[in-house]
Amino acid sequence: MKKFNNLNRNRSKAHGYRFTVGRILQLVLALVFLVFIGRFLYIGISNQVAGENLNKRVNQIYRRNEILKATRGTIYDKNGLTLAEDAHVFTVYAILDKSSIDYHNKPMYVTNKRKTAQKLAEVLPLSEEKIYSYLTPKHKAFQVEFGSAGTGLTLSQKEKIEEMKLPGIKFIETPSRLYPNGNFASHIIGLAQPQKNQGNSTLVGTMGIEAYFDKQLAGKDGYREAFVDAENYQLPNSQKNARATKDGDNIYLTLDSRLQTYLEVLMSQVQDKYKPKALTAVVEDIKTGKILAASQRPTFNPQTKKGLDTSWRNMLVQDSYEPGSVFKVLTYSSAIESGHYNPNEQYKSGAVTVQGSTIHDWNNSGWGSIPFSQAFPRSSNVGFVKLEQKMGSKTWKEYLNKYRIGKKTGVTLPGETAGILNFSTPLNQAVTAFGQGVNVNAMQMMQAYSALANNGQMVKPQFVEKIVSPSGKVVEKFHRTKVGTPIYSAKTAKTVLKGMQDVVNASYGTGAAYKMPGKSIAVKTGTAQIAGPHGGYLTGDNNYIFSVVGVTPANNPRYCVYLTMKQPQKMSKPAETILSSIFKPIMNRLISLSDSSAKVNEKVTVPALTGKSVEKAKEDANNAGVSVEVIGTGKNVSRQSVGAGVKEDTDTKIFLYTGGQVTCPNMVDWSEDEVNSFMTTTDIPITINGKGKVTKQSIPAGKVIDKNSKLSVNLK
Repeated sequence: MKKFNNLNRNRSKAHGYRFTVGRILQLVLALVFLVFIGRFLYIGISNQVAGENLNKRVNQIYRRNEILKATRGTIYDKNGLTLAEDAHVFTVYAILDKSSIDYHNKPMYVTNKRKTAQKLAEVLPLSEEKIYSYLTPKHKAFQVEFGSAGTGLTLSQKEKIEEMKLPGIKFIETPSRLYPNGNFASHIIGLAQPQKNQGNSTLVGTMGIEAYFDKQLAGKDGYREAFVDAENYQLPNSQKNARATKDGDNIYLTLDSRLQTYLEVLMSQVQDKYKPKALTAVVEDIKTGKILAASQRPTFNPQTKKGLDTSWRNMLVQDSYEPGSVFKVLTYSSAIESGHYNPNEQYKSGAVTVQGSTIHDWNNSGWGSIPFSQAFPRSSNVGFVKLEQKMGSKTWKEYLNKYRIGKKTGVTLPGETAGILNFSTPLNQAVTAFGQGVNVNAMQMMQAYSALANNGQMVKPQFVEKIVSPSGKVVEKFHRTKVGTPIYSAKTAKTVLKGMQDVVNASYGTGAAYKMPGKSIAVKTGTAQIAGPHGGYLTGDNNYIFSVVGVTPANNPRYCVYLTMKQPQKMSKPAETILSSIFKPIMNRLISLSDSSAKVNEKVTVPALTGKSVEKAKEDANNAGVSVEVIGTGKNVSRQSVGAGVKEDTDTKIFLYTGGQVTCPNMVDWSEDEVNSFMTTTDIPITINGKGKVTKQSIPAGKVIDKNSKLSVNLK
């Protein structure tokens, strides 16, 4: 009985303990509940946690401030052929971290590395094993890229990879610039490259026209502020603030693509065969100052950047040099205009002493006593020293100032050098008469030569024809610009041009290598000494800057060709013969252009271009006198809009399709036939509204287009 009572007593105590614990738990839970309720009420009323405003935090998570990139303006040649346009390239990368999952808990990382490597090897220029090694790094990595092989991918390459549906494979889009013509006036057109600015990649002009007109080409980015859901889709009616983009203006150059391509081919042949350290060429309409073609060697390919490391300087404006005897055009005109030239007066050639230094003719023994009328065609240094002495240093300096020697021309290219004029002593003054002791750039020489075509009035060289807004409005048009006042009269110009004709036609002229029977040309040759690194001048048969300037027609010039060649390393032929291999073909092409009657109803036969590389196709097209426009980013021509053997007008636009990414061209001023030709060549449908010429297009130039693009044009 006693045991039973003890048991009851123990049970009663246990029950009491449980009751007490239960009450305590209830109180604790109630207290916790009250704390949570209080906390929720506080958060609901104050909208703050740990001093952070929840509304702002939610806005930060779901608000997207998107920068709307402006399209950089397109650069065209004088006929509307594309030289540089906007494009987009992609970099592929792989996410490896297994914590990366999407909203539906699907893996956002590479799940099968071997399969991924196998598939990517079908598109990237890497082996399967090399890709697999990238996917299996020695150290833990959240994501990996695939070196240079994984950058610069085209839209078509990106789409091929996307079709494989490989988990964890992502892309970064980067603005890029497309230069469809390769080595083509590279230092004139220049280069625009992506640069990081506050995390955004923007194209910035770093050379040439791209740099000089960077502000006009770049346009202005816009922005858009909106809210998205958990899957990153924009919520309806959520857009708050926005500013539309202002696309960049388009620039039309004065360059003629047919002349430019032909010049590039001729210069490359000389560069490959004779290996000069430097080679420059300028072709100009000196009536107006418009540069029709210009290039240099060494050069670079702006699309691949090949050669850029060794040829980043624009030698036409950023380098100065002693021009040599081509400078005698300036001395000759000055002596005639100032009344110090008597063509029949005799002088003793061979050598002359100035301040104790002896100046020789290129023919050291000279030609005996000869008239001053032969000093120019013979390129007699002695004769020109005597002409400088007749003028006197004061008069000669006045004419050098009129020619703006030592002053920049102000051409629309960055980094122009002003040159140097050393005029401190009688010896310095004497040698400037034949182009030594004076440093100039090529544009200064072209500006001086323009006076030959304008009765002594210089005109400024220009590379830009006009600047046009994206809507087609002409923002700025460049006109013929006179420089200073006329330096000499029409009579003086006639005498100088007669002397230049004697250079090629007279038996004693130095320009026999440039003679073109039946063609009206006037020429001056030059051979300039090169200053040595430790004073004095270099010696040796090839240590010169060889040059030639020529104009056509000879009696009333319109076109001018100026070439310089520095130190050919393989001088297997005379310098004049080497330069004439560029000069004569280009001059012949210019003579054809100047004969307007020959152009009326002129027909050319379209060559077979399909299957050829882009470079070879353009070369063959130019040789045939055909104007072509390359479409796509492929390396070989897969289709041409006009069949081989067909006779077409010289100004007919022929499209060469290469496949790959196609960007929308600027179709403004295109005819309906040209629109149809583009459509059939690319298989991209275009809706044509109206008749006449294209005045408006629905997709701006430079945008990537394909068969699904809804492109329409209005004609009027």
